[in-house]
Amino acid sequence: MFTSVLMIEKPLSSVDVEFVTTLHGDERISFIVLMQPRGDQADALLRAIDDLALGELKKATQEGEKPSGKDARRPAEIALDHSVRALRNAGCEAVGQVVEDHPLDKMKAVVEESEADEVIVLTAPHYVEEFFHRDWASRARHKVGVPVLKLFAHSE
Repeated sequence: MFTSVLMIEKPLSSVDVEFVTTLHGDERISFIVLMQPRGDQADALLRAIDDLALGELKKATQEGEKPSGKDARRPAEIALDHSVRALRNAGCEAVGQVVEDHPLDKMKAVVEESEADEVIVLTAPHYVEEFFHRDWASRARHKVGVPVLKLFAHSE
């Protein structure tokens, strides 16, 4: 069985589920989903610039309204539960956890403990972070010791 560590920051859409579950053809896949809330861990200025680059002015101006810290945990748990169920409904094995502190260290530990074959980072575009190679995928490539695939999440 092929094991993928899947880092997400929002619930998986049906398109995302189909995409990640078919990456390796007919091979059975086991997912360990790490839900990274976009609360205190991410820089608000960078998120606002990303929103502006995507033409989402309203979203950029409302950035301060998003939950952070402990307030971000409950929505993250709900998103994680939805995503794990969706992967299981697609015929894959899946478990998950919300990661708040030191996400790259946690990712590395999960990769080592599970002997994962790869890491998939599935997030919305973060142009400024990606340009400076400060996004999760770029940083993970130097830390986890397995191939890291960066994918953009879809919206339904």
